[in-house]
Amino acid sequence: MQATSFTYDSETRTGSVLLDDGTPVDFDAAAFDAGGLRLLRPGQRVRIETEGEAGSLRITLVTLQTL
Repeated sequence: MQATSFTYDSETRTGSVLLDDGTPVDFDAAAFDAGGLRLLRPGQRVRIETEGEAGSLRITLVTLQTL
């Protein structure tokens, strides 16, 4: 699934993304670390992997979207 980086805190390695429908979804440090990223800037397109359904959607991986 693709999304757009919305927030990122480099100290805690947590943040949020916006899904293509505008829904914000938070991610934790484990999801950020799983993607192997060192930094994330707002507005970057990312690829995410998730678990769960709408109300309990959880991001398990965040990495840069490459074409």
